[in-house]
Amino acid sequence: MNQETFITCAVTGAGPSHEKSDKVPVTPAQIADAAIEAARAGAAVAHIHVRDPETGAPSRNVDYYREVVERVRAADTDVVLNLTAGMGGDLVFGSAEQPLPLDEEQTDMIGARERLEHVDALRPEICTLDCGTMNFAVGDYVMTNTPATLRAMAAHIRDLGVRPEVEVFDFGHLVMAKDLYQEGLLEDPVLVQLCMGIPYGAPADPQTLLTLANQVPSDWTFSAFSIGRMQLPYVAAAVLAGGNVRVGLEDNIYLQKGVLASNGDLVERAVTILEAMNVRILGPEDVRSKLQLKRPA
Repeated sequence: MNQETFITCAVTGAGPSHEKSDKVPVTPAQIADAAIEAARAGAAVAHIHVRDPETGAPSRNVDYYREVVERVRAADTDVVLNLTAGMGGDLVFGSAEQPLPLDEEQTDMIGARERLEHVDALRPEICTLDCGTMNFAVGDYVMTNTPATLRAMAAHIRDLGVRPEVEVFDFGHLVMAKDLYQEGLLEDPVLVQLCMGIPYGAPADPQTLLTLANQVPSDWTFSAFSIGRMQLPYVAAAVLAGGNVRVGLEDNIYLQKGVLASNGDLVERAVTILEAMNVRILGPEDVRSKLQLKRPA
């Protein structure tokens, strides 16, 4: 069991959750406010995607990221910023019977360096590295991260002095992370996120969580979360497995059945669970020390 844990809040994500809840932030100002709200509720880390302010669709626009980062950094509430680098690996085939040509409207495939353009420009303390390719159970969509792309991205993140958060959706992704570490592309202290319950990745049952957690090297730091109704039970499950915690509207929009949540609500509930377990909740400075993060200039 982890007696000292930090909370990450994933405030918006890239899915169509904004169509189901008006509490999901869409504009850069709303996303920044959500990160600040989460920090005030007890989150040490805010995980950031951006969206098109007009449509709510996922975006890679560096200017949107810049506005979010500048607003958060100018606030009187401290939080570690963790920017996604997962955008730009979306491959959508034409159909089961005729996979080519690709669905050009939905496919978004760009190079490794371009996927990190916003990280290069803004130098967050953490950015994500989705450590593998997988089906996401939606039609002909494949989340695409080839070994060559991952090696190129990991090398550039390392050279920027940003700490990668390695996103592990299944067992092979953890194997890839270990290879990247052996090759010097991931540096100590290594940070891993175990992403559970996403079809067709690792299921969210306790046995799978414990098996994955036991495969994480003992000197690495990991968090774990599940999507949907298992998000809040995973607050306890993650620390019992030895990890840290993630909640937020990227993964779940409900506080309880039929009750829509804000990011602050979800963080507050996580704090309640952890405090009832006598777990010390780490703040941003604790996380910076633990993960040897480089503060932005």
